[in-house]
Amino acid sequence: MKIVISGGPGTGKTSIINELVSIGQIVFHESSREITTKYKKLGHDQLFLSNPIKFSEILLANRIKQYKDANKFNSKNCFFDRGIPDIVAYLDYKKVTYNKDFTINSQKYKYDMIFIVEPWNEIYKKDQERYESYNQLIDIDYFIKETYRGLGYEYNIIPNGTIQQRVDYILNEIR
Repeated sequence: MKIVISGGPGTGKTSIINELVSIGQIVFHESSREITTKYKKLGHDQLFLSNPIKFSEILLANRIKQYKDANKFNSKNCFFDRGIPDIVAYLDYKKVTYNKDFTINSQKYKYDMIFIVEPWNEIYKKDQERYESYNQLIDIDYFIKETYRGLGYEYNIIPNGTIQQRVDYILNEIR
């Protein structure tokens, strides 16, 4: 099964992903931070902000590769730290006009289950790559949910709790 863990920045998603890795689950990591860090070294402070289409095209290629790589694991569960539709959600959030490739690929590469981590003010923190305010996080959450819903997905909301409680919730839902 191909399982997406999505949610806005600062929702605890990465902690959940790291715990899934630590218990031996197959995880395909988010590459946004990697891209941001690489382009910062090249003089682009926030590539997504300065050139959202270029950033998103790189991200799309990475996510399609991850999706195809997951096929090698046949019957095993593969977790994705964000899915292809997240790219569309962020572009819509930023009101960026984009070509149909993003939507076509969001429809073409289907996931089996979607889990969304909602905004949680108590754990939200800004960092070097996270430029969004908590209020922006609320908006991003809306666009993520609307994008997945618009593509015909039903999604599960991961309840607030300890990292272990959140991971247990996911594992119980996929059984």
